[in-house]
Amino acid sequence: MRNRIICLLTLLYISCADSTQRNNNPYLPNYGFSITINKNLPLYSGLNSPINPIIIRESTAGISGIIAMKISDSDYRAWELSCPNQVPAPCSVMTLNGLNAKCSCIDNFEYSLFTGIGNAPYTMKPYRVEIQGNLIQISN
Repeated sequence: MRNRIICLLTLLYISCADSTQRNNNPYLPNYGFSITINKNLPLYSGLNSPINPIIIRESTAGISGIIAMKISDSDYRAWELSCPNQVPAPCSVMTLNGLNAKCSCIDNFEYSLFTGIGNAPYTMKPYRVEIQGNLIQISN
């Protein structure tokens, strides 16, 4: 019985370790921030329509900025604008390529704005999103 418990705990640890590896990104620091976006303002009106990503470049928003997108009435996604597989630099700021974010440095990695997964070891850095009527709070 004791061996079974040890095996179960070991398997649980191993299965959790793989999923956090992709999120423990050595390139992107964890800066604490919180911004509130008003969807009624023209700058953020793109967030009123589903599948219409916008870039938010406020000085207090993430490392290099944020990519935000409405998925449905109750589901929004927000991601760091810095390429997750590079140290932040002027060329490591991603650009929108349809429904993907693309690193503009040498490697040209692309990531899905739905999942944050791309063709590189680390996924996009996700941020928390809370909806409060016409206001959207994005934070780390």
